[in-house]
Amino acid sequence: MCRLKKCGGAAKTLLVLAVGLVLVAQPALGAPRKSVKQKLQEDPELSQFYLLLEQNVLANFTLNFHKATFFAPTNEAFQRFKGPVDDKLILYHIASGVSQTLDKLSDTVTTSYDGSPPLWVTRLQKGNTNKKELFINNAKVLEKRSNFQGVNSQNSPQVLHVIDEVLVPLTSVSTDTSVDNPDAAGFLAQSESVQLGSHRVRSFRQRVNQNQKEAVFKAGGGNTFFIPVDEGFKPPPRPEKIDMKVIDGHVIPGRVLFIRPTPTGEEFDTLAFTDNIRVQVSFSTQPDDKSHRAYVSSNTVVGDTSHPTGVVMAEIVHANIPVKNGVVHLIHRPLMVVDTTVTQFLQSFKGIVSEKEDGPLNKLYEVIMDHGGEFMTQITNMKSLTLFAPSNAAWANANLNNILQTKDKVKEILRMHLVAEKLPLETILSENIIQVESAAARKNLYFNVIRHGHNETLTVEGGGVNATVVQPNIAATNGIVHIIDRVLGIPYSTVGEKLATDPALNKTFWLAQSERFNEQLNNPHKRFTFFVPRDAAWEKAELHYPSTHKKLFMRDFQYHAKSILERHLIVDQAFTMAELKDLFQRNESAVPHTVRDVLHIKVKEIDKSYYIEWQGERILVSRPDVECTNGIIHVIDSALLRDTDVYVTGGVRGLGPVMSVLTLLLAATLAF
Repeated sequence: MCRLKKCGGAAKTLLVLAVGLVLVAQPALGAPRKSVKQKLQEDPELSQFYLLLEQNVLANFTLNFHKATFFAPTNEAFQRFKGPVDDKLILYHIASGVSQTLDKLSDTVTTSYDGSPPLWVTRLQKGNTNKKELFINNAKVLEKRSNFQGVNSQNSPQVLHVIDEVLVPLTSVSTDTSVDNPDAAGFLAQSESVQLGSHRVRSFRQRVNQNQKEAVFKAGGGNTFFIPVDEGFKPPPRPEKIDMKVIDGHVIPGRVLFIRPTPTGEEFDTLAFTDNIRVQVSFSTQPDDKSHRAYVSSNTVVGDTSHPTGVVMAEIVHANIPVKNGVVHLIHRPLMVVDTTVTQFLQSFKGIVSEKEDGPLNKLYEVIMDHGGEFMTQITNMKSLTLFAPSNAAWANANLNNILQTKDKVKEILRMHLVAEKLPLETILSENIIQVESAAARKNLYFNVIRHGHNETLTVEGGGVNATVVQPNIAATNGIVHIIDRVLGIPYSTVGEKLATDPALNKTFWLAQSERFNEQLNNPHKRFTFFVPRDAAWEKAELHYPSTHKKLFMRDFQYHAKSILERHLIVDQAFTMAELKDLFQRNESAVPHTVRDVLHIKVKEIDKSYYIEWQGERILVSRPDVECTNGIIHVIDSALLRDTDVYVTGGVRGLGPVMSVLTLLLAATLAF
């Protein structure tokens, strides 16, 4: 007080105001935080979750009195959910005794469900950013709506996270009994008591027991288990092939891989990845009429006499079954076992070899049976073959509709996808195979390898269509199947579009930008025949005519580049190589006119390959008859180029000779 007495009036006034502000603010500082219960009551999109919380006694008690973390599916998630919704289901969405924000979530979260089964947390990198998406089992956490922190009536901290799928625990077939959080071995042992729909796994369980591999399915930590259903053990010899190594090939140790957060195409080592045998597994999805089907593929990179190399593809018929030591996926057939022909592989997803109604090549199978049944007979009788099989999505191209009405054309297209030899991806890459004959008359397939760092992607072209191999090396007893993303032989791009997208024609495309040369090539009302030098042809020109080549690729000489390309282009007519050959056979003096001048060439066919002869040079047509929607491209191994095509003594854009004459005239004028 003595100090206050010494203070001036202004200071006393400020002090009184400060104390008043503190007193006014005190009720606000002590105001209770909103509870998770209040948050749920106020959010109409979480009403179904809140209703289930109220209906379950234990869940409601936890909400009102215990420390807990809640994982709330949206109403939309419940609408999509096809399983039974009872009051016990809600307990699998509650972690009692912990309140964890997203940054504090551990890899597993113990739930309040019977047996306290865990939830598995996956953090998925978002592209090239440092951000990560979080998944709880197979459900994605909606981060912007999550991390709500509150306290209940007992002042216990609680956290609410919102997810986009209902979490599904392992449930019993009978409401009178419960499944006490088994590991994968326990799941196998009591599978008849578990809710699996019509699926049974007795055959695989029997092979596990006979090979004394139960310990593999009891292993602690987090693992991924693939278990074939009984329908996949046909024909009868198949069960005997499920030996110890094959069983190991159905387990990914140390990784809990639910479908959605697992990157497609990424390969994971299985227990069968040792010095003697190496098997990896990857996931993939394909759209069907209603949703996406999930598949798993085993790739035996290093095999032995009992375990051949190659890919075995199986559909996941019941995914994301959580167990104490990871996750189980039921699959429609065993992995690693190569015991079907190419024909049987196509049929195995169509209810002939198994009871499945669909598969990754369902559309191809339908086209074969509807339009070219004899094609199936052909591949059935072949002892060695490679089938480039278009995926279901590949057949969605609108350009196919009219073609599929013509049976003979469909037969030719199907044969274009077939090669009468076994060509694994590694053989094509290691032996640098550039082209092979297809089963279609005079139709070759051409390969190109695209490299990104250590990754290699194979593309295959047939009939002007460039397709990417999206799933290579599916092994069969009589060959190989490579799944591709387009149907070969049915052009969908113009000459200009093909030039822009073909990885082997980059240099011609770059030159064709000169003087807007490219624009005409997209005209749908014109027809073109274009002799296109491939990249290697320009590299050859650089060796033979270094100065001319250098100038062509300089912006100052675009006029010359355009003129040279016009020498390669015939407008208003689209000739196949066979038609050009016939034209010259009927009339040796026939000379097609290009945009620039008369093209004095001759066409020869030697050992099933076409050549053009131009100014004494024989040039291989390395890819004839690349069909486009408005013409035909013939890829050639040498450019139609002379060293004198770009004659420059100075000036700009090749005007050197003109400038030299002008200089002489000017000098003569000045002399007078």
